[in-house]
Amino acid sequence: MLPDGSPRDHIFGFGTSGFSGWSKAKHELDERILTARNAAGKTEPMQPWRLHDLRRTVSTAMHDEIGIMPHVVEAVLGHIDGHRRGVAGVYNRAAYTTQKAEALAQWADHLGVIVA
Repeated sequence: MLPDGSPRDHIFGFGTSGFSGWSKAKHELDERILTARNAAGKTEPMQPWRLHDLRRTVSTAMHDEIGIMPHVVEAVLGHIDGHRRGVAGVYNRAAYTTQKAEALAQWADHLGVIVA
C-alpha cells in the first residue's frame, strides 16, 4: 500500500514507479529482521544474505514445493529461458500473464502457510 492507502504494484520502495533504492531497502530490511530476531530471543548471528537470494528461494520453492511449470517460474522471475530463447523466442511471444498471476497467488498461499 502507498501512504495514502492505495494499492501498489511493487513490494520494495515507496514510490509508484520502478524501484531503484535496493541497497537502502536491503539495509532497512536487515534492521527489521534483526529487530524481529531479537524480539524472538534469537542470539546466534544471522547468516549473510543478498536480495538475489529471494529470487533463488522463490524459484526453488515454486519448482520443488508448489510444482509450478519451469517456463512459468522463469517468466515470473523475468528470465528468458529455452522456451523464449533463439528460434523459439521468435515464435513464442506469450507474456504468460494468467499463469504468472496464478503462480504468484500460489506463492502467496505458500508464504501464508509458512508465516502462520
